[in-house]
Amino acid sequence: MKAVIFRRHGGPEVLEYTDVPDPSPGPGDIIVRVKACALNHLDCWIRQGIAAYRISLPHISGCDVAGIVERVGEGVTARRAGDRVILAPGLSCGRCEWCRRGDDNLCVSYGIRGSAAPGGYAELILAKASDALLLPADLPFNEAAAFPLVFLTAWHMLVGRAELQAGETVLVHAAGSGVGHAAVQIAKHLKARVLATVGSDAKIPKAETLGADAVINYRREPFEERVRQLTDGRGVDVVVEHIGPEVWEGSLRLLAKGGRLVTCGATSGPSVTLDLRYVFSRQLSLLGSTMGTRAELSTVAQLVAGRVLRPVVDTVFPLREARAAQERLLRREVFGKLVLAP
Repeated sequence: MKAVIFRRHGGPEVLEYTDVPDPSPGPGDIIVRVKACALNHLDCWIRQGIAAYRISLPHISGCDVAGIVERVGEGVTARRAGDRVILAPGLSCGRCEWCRRGDDNLCVSYGIRGSAAPGGYAELILAKASDALLLPADLPFNEAAAFPLVFLTAWHMLVGRAELQAGETVLVHAAGSGVGHAAVQIAKHLKARVLATVGSDAKIPKAETLGADAVINYRREPFEERVRQLTDGRGVDVVVEHIGPEVWEGSLRLLAKGGRLVTCGATSGPSVTLDLRYVFSRQLSLLGSTMGTRAELSTVAQLVAGRVLRPVVDTVFPLREARAAQERLLRREVFGKLVLAP
């Protein structure tokens, strides 16, 4: 089969479109013919060799996969050849105390497809049959691939961690990103007031179309000052962020008393400063969040299938152009998701 691999860590130039052996299913496995694979910043971090992600080389990236079951392994009865499926991006053991209580994203051996296992930058992918969720016939593969990781992450941030309530005000940073554009829609679905930041004027109407009540170009005006104006100085109940130090202090200052900041990333760096007096005097909550549970993925999948939530596909690239797709992702010239189509 054809796949995009890298044999060493480095920039996008290490990506190579080449032939690799077809995967073979074992007991409980399926082989899926990939119809679409969405890009995530995680793909770039793994390629760069960031220490948190340990992989074997050569490696195939790609967390978000939609396709058609081509073969099933011994003992597989819940899935059959011809099924249209997405693959859960999170990988867990199903046996540890966290998995048994339903918190599989806290699994002791938790990993992400495309990191802990070969991913979807390929024509075929091996997966556990239990990781495959059925797709409705009318959901395009490109949209199906565009939602699992980012909509699951945003749902867990807003519902599982921040417990966002109807009528509250939420600030979503980087509304044009994968997690950001999902968080705007989920917050509106939960009947919250949504304020959003974007990095260009061109992204403002797109964020408004998703349901944002007000959109701030943070490159043109200070987001903190504008949010204070929009909330009459009260601040917001919840901040959704995955940027880190670039927005951290301003976001904390914008939290109303009892507010919650939930974070799932650190694209501008891993270290922030924190005045604990501000945290305890205003009774703030700082919440970390990673991916989401399998039950939450099923909930999100139902909402996407019902067109309540709609993943935005910015551009579809042929698989052989994975390098160009990653380069565009890194330039932040994207609203929503980029997708590879073998």
